[in-house]
Amino acid sequence: MASPLPGRRHGTAGDGVVKAVLGPTNTGKTHLAIERLCAHSSGAIGFPLRLLAREVYDRVCAIKGADRVALITGEERIEPKDARWLLCTAEAMPSRPDLAFVALDEAQLSADPERGHVFTDRLLHTRGREETMLLGSATLEPMVRALVPEADVIGRPRFSTLSHVGAKKLSRIPPRSAIVAFSAEQVYAMAEMLRRFRGGAAVVMGALSPQTRNAQVAMYQAGEVDYLVATDAIGMGLNLDVHHVAFAGLSKFDGHRQRRLTTAEMAQIAGRAGRHQRDGTFGTLAGTGAGTGGHDPEFTPEEVFAIEEHRFPPLTRLFWREAEPRFDSLATLIADLESPPPRPELATPPQAIDLAVLKRLAEEPDTAATVRGRRSVQRFWAACSLPDFRQQGAETHARFVARLWQDLRHGYLGADYVAQAIAALDNPSGDIDTLQGRIAAIRSWSYIAQRPDWVLARDEMAARARAVETRLSDALHARLTERFVNRRTTLLMRKTGADAALLPVRLDEAGAVLVDDEAIGHLEGFRFVVDPLARAADRKLLLAAAERHLPGLLGTRAQALVRDAGTAEGITLADGALGWNGITVARLEKGRTLLEPRIRIDAALDRLSSPVRQGVEAALGEWLARHGEKPLEPLRKIAEAGRDPASGPTLRALLLQLVEGGGVMARAEAGLERLDDRQRAALRGLGIRVGALDLYVPSALRPAAMTLWSALARVWGLDHDTPPDAMQPVIRGGREIPVGYRTAGPQAIRVDLAEKLLQAAHRVRGAGGAAGGRTRRFALDPALARSMGLTTAGYAALLRAAGFRAWPPRPLAAGAAGPPAPPLWDWRPPRPREERRPEAVRARPDSAFAALAQWMAAEPVGR
Repeated sequence: MASPLPGRRHGTAGDGVVKAVLGPTNTGKTHLAIERLCAHSSGAIGFPLRLLAREVYDRVCAIKGADRVALITGEERIEPKDARWLLCTAEAMPSRPDLAFVALDEAQLSADPERGHVFTDRLLHTRGREETMLLGSATLEPMVRALVPEADVIGRPRFSTLSHVGAKKLSRIPPRSAIVAFSAEQVYAMAEMLRRFRGGAAVVMGALSPQTRNAQVAMYQAGEVDYLVATDAIGMGLNLDVHHVAFAGLSKFDGHRQRRLTTAEMAQIAGRAGRHQRDGTFGTLAGTGAGTGGHDPEFTPEEVFAIEEHRFPPLTRLFWREAEPRFDSLATLIADLESPPPRPELATPPQAIDLAVLKRLAEEPDTAATVRGRRSVQRFWAACSLPDFRQQGAETHARFVARLWQDLRHGYLGADYVAQAIAALDNPSGDIDTLQGRIAAIRSWSYIAQRPDWVLARDEMAARARAVETRLSDALHARLTERFVNRRTTLLMRKTGADAALLPVRLDEAGAVLVDDEAIGHLEGFRFVVDPLARAADRKLLLAAAERHLPGLLGTRAQALVRDAGTAEGITLADGALGWNGITVARLEKGRTLLEPRIRIDAALDRLSSPVRQGVEAALGEWLARHGEKPLEPLRKIAEAGRDPASGPTLRALLLQLVEGGGVMARAEAGLERLDDRQRAALRGLGIRVGALDLYVPSALRPAAMTLWSALARVWGLDHDTPPDAMQPVIRGGREIPVGYRTAGPQAIRVDLAEKLLQAAHRVRGAGGAAGGRTRRFALDPALARSMGLTTAGYAALLRAAGFRAWPPRPLAAGAAGPPAPPLWDWRPPRPREERRPEAVRARPDSAFAALAQWMAAEPVGR
């Protein structure tokens, strides 16, 4: 039956049953409405939020099929040709008397100062042909009985219990909680703190686009975060898995003044805790900064009783505005919109943004002059009714509407103008505030593009606007997640609780330690290093997790080490350290002899179990034995002979010194004259060559043997420079010469190459022979020495050390021309060691003779 209230000239009417299903949150009212909608041949439900309409649209599509269900909101219209079930926002509910079922959700919003007049109009006049259902709070009951006396009021109890638990610090808030704040700054502050010590939170605010809010809610519902920080927008129909609601404040700015929430508003928000049969709790936040004005928020005992028992003051009036004004002129339109309500239960609302824009533009002569005739006034009012998504106030919004009207008064908005406006907003870069501003702007264009009488190519422009809103919403969701969610901390808190052993730890190929693909640190060899970006509060948990799980991970890595040691791949020896893939795994220590070092496993491998550790040690020992078996085999034989008593003390001492010298020993220090023929034969049998200046083992002078012996020598504290890879001489430069080398003036040359040069010099000497008892002088070609990289000075110094003497060439005769003659050389055998001049009688370093000797040593031969 239609309402007898005046002010409605035409609308949806029906003779069906009217039911008012009233009760607190979590009573299944919306679920009941969906069931009744699907039970009828057609119907519509009006919701307070676009995202709620979209959520129920998806549910009904799953039941009835997408080709028979429509979604109608100010910014989005999905209207299949044969749609019979409509899900709408309250403002977009169509006037169709043929619908069998009509429902209005959250009908108590009729008392909202901003949108209440829309809900009041739907409550009074929108009816289904067979059944009408009004859903709302129990506080609406007196108004329903007074204004819709034909309605059958049905009360529904809450499925679960809602209990007050007092104040808690933010660090003590349990998981699956929602923290409610009443400003964007406070929401951000709460979310930042939760990120630091709880891993982060999802964020829900009215300023977010529906898609972004859905993405944030989905992240919370999926358990990616355990906390939700929201404004009071959470209280309007969002079905969430919330166990506890914590109020960061109990007052808000309602657009006109800062005021305390009513108990009904508190209950609407607190009622998000507990769903279906699960009980919920609510309370406040304690601690500095949680409340406003420096004080922590606190519920009064009366408020706690009212919320727990669902007892609130009944509504005494609903806001009303003429829903179908006359469009004869702007003055008539404004007069009708400001006309007083027809019943004492109805009240005039505060001036809404659409009426404020209408009055502001009507006062501008240039704009008012363009609005003539009923159709023009009606079209102008539709433009003024454009929602202020950007929330920039009546003045700024009026300028935007005035620009639109310049085109709308002539017909349609230019396609290029709309396309350019949409394209200008298609920029997903920027921070959270920037993206929110762009989303608000694109929502305005989405609304505009949905109007079939405003935009040419409506479907194309609407699709473009939706695509841009989707991209911006995805970017905003990513920025919110990046700023307010620490996925690693969230994962740790969710997976472990107090027991770090529950963490599913694994190791990737790069050595990163992962918990469900979230890096918590990495392995440097066998040492676990916590991610430096981890919070200090996380480190204890991370280290505990590593302590419990790393032995198993390290065991796998140890098996790879043992395998590589067996194949000699990736194992290196440098500076007395054994490395594996660039990681030090063991060090050499002094053993029984220089050639028999001990292996000390690196302390990082102490986490391995004893059998695994022993296996690694054995594998490295085998590798070292194999690695040094061939290069050092000659020296091992010499060392074995040096320990044999049958060799005699003189030969044993010589052999042991030869081993300590890396297979090289100066001949002057060898005492060869004290060896008998048997011992000399033993030297030859061991592969030891006696040269002009040195005793040496040729096979010990190979690069691999010298490098390995140098590494072992450092363990014993014997300093030798690293031997070069090639055979070229090296510059001494005041450093220790490499093993296997001997000095040659400013250079050092390998002893076997030095012996080769001296043998060549003796062959030249022998070819010159001796005549009449006189030693003949001869010339030496330095080409071979130069090919080895030895300078003239180095070659001369080497020759002098072997007993060769240089004689300067005769100068050219007066007036003669030609190249200078080369120096001549002769040779005298070095005197035995015991016949040499004692060190004590040598020239003092500061004497003139010493200076002369230094000058001769530095003077290049052959100049």
